Amino acid sequence: MKPYDPQYVNTVTKYVFVDSPDTTPQDIAIAAYEIAKGVMIKETCFGCQITGSPEDVDRIIAPLRKLDPYRIYVKDRGFPPGDARRCRANSGGARPGYLGHEYEMALVRYIAYGLEQTDHMTPEELKAAAGQEKLMQSAFDVAVLEHLIEEE
Repeated sequence: MKPYDPQYVNTVTKYVFVDSPDTTPQDIAIAAYEIAKGVMIKETCFGCQITGSPEDVDRIIAPLRKLDPYRIYVKDRGFPPGDARRCRANSGGARPGYLGHEYEMALVRYIAYGLEQTDHMTPEELKAAAGQEKLMQSAFDVAVLEHLIEEE
């Protein structure tokens, strides 16, 4: 058994998620199909998945992100499509990764809010805001957060 399908050796797959009151997963998929030359698009319940060369995938993703810049998220797929190690055709049922997607999508509204609030801030304003203890109703040491990120 091959660990991956050779046709995907020089390709990447990225997920495009949307969580927006104004943009639907179907909007994302349709926009991707319109500019999909050279890539494979798979419409999903959360947006779409795009497979192709890294350059082509990035070419498709750039205009999609502009549809709703604070609420469209892109994530690398860990395994290529059809990979026997993770394919649900071999294991049955939903891929374990979809449970992770569900968890992540519960958090993106907070990310969107933060992006909107800080988008037009200068670097100095961002530093000043990060230093405010009541920014999130409780003080949190940035050094602790950095340490947690490095550990992860």
